Amino acid sequence: MGLVRFATAFCAALLLTLAAPASAWNRSPATQFAALPPGTAHPEGITADAHGNLYVANFDVSGNTSVGTIVVFDRNGRLLRTLQIDNGSPLLLGIGFNPVTHDLLVCDLAKQQVLKVDPQTGESSQFAAIPGGTAGGPNGLAFDAAGNVYISDSFQATIWRTSPAGGVPAAWVSDPLLGTSGVPPFGANGIAFNRNASAMLVANTGNDTVVRIPLPAGPSGAPGTPEVFVHSINGADGLAIDAADNVWVVANQADEIVVLDPSGRVIAKLGDFDGIDRQGAPVGLLFPASLVRVDNFIYVTNLALDLRNFGLPQTVDSQWTAAVTRHTIARINAHLPPVRGQ
Repeated sequence: MGLVRFATAFCAALLLTLAAPASAWNRSPATQFAALPPGTAHPEGITADAHGNLYVANFDVSGNTSVGTIVVFDRNGRLLRTLQIDNGSPLLLGIGFNPVTHDLLVCDLAKQQVLKVDPQTGESSQFAAIPGGTAGGPNGLAFDAAGNVYISDSFQATIWRTSPAGGVPAAWVSDPLLGTSGVPPFGANGIAFNRNASAMLVANTGNDTVVRIPLPAGPSGAPGTPEVFVHSINGADGLAIDAADNVWVVANQADEIVVLDPSGRVIAKLGDFDGIDRQGAPVGLLFPASLVRVDNFIYVTNLALDLRNFGLPQTVDSQWTAAVTRHTIARINAHLPPVRGQ
């Protein structure tokens, strides 16, 4: 009789195990929101205007264009216009609207500058030239309450700062924690202030870290010494902070969004990669780069970049990214799913 009871209990436990989710995370799926029009490729930076229209800056290594392009979609995924940025290279990265001046700014990696762009016509002018010449690597943008502009420099381990009007940037913070010798070879990347502006969070892509820069007196005072907030986000890229001070980080080498609570504890992992569809588009996330929230959704750019094109070693996604012929923006429900035991 004891053996029968043991066998019954074992079978029940096995059934429960098989019925349980295979992962600790209830991953909200990433679905296709929009595809880039022909002649544009490799969406990287993304932002939204006051109407919820999405502006997508392209890191276009396809050779289809010799100038920068920004593609604009409405909140339903309808293509509104494609902006040709004649003063910019094809290698555009971070993009954002200054909440004070309402200027649209975009980082131009190849020309080591930040451009001010007319959101209707694409007419552009130089907002800031990054010191250091070709050593510069402008990547991400953030703004404080006064409209001052902060620019992450992936190659010079620096966060630059300008006034709302632009001009020559000053080095706001320089620190080894903002540089990298890792893969992908970008240090300081996505940047954002927390809700009370007591710290800036910086994604370091090559180091797989998020760095915290304390601000004892807020952005108007002297920043404190940078420190590692968390390790082990594989290819930490774009970064945003929500109303609850949760930190949303794009993991470009893990094809997911990692969400941390204010203490640094992971509370969600969203999205995943599920192959290439018949139209040549990623299913889910593939080398995702940047994110922005509009209403109840998170919009994510699928950069789908093959690092071998830059003479770098193969990564786990390289062969998949090389197969992409249709470049897309993905969408994820912004509601955080529960985690067991939380």
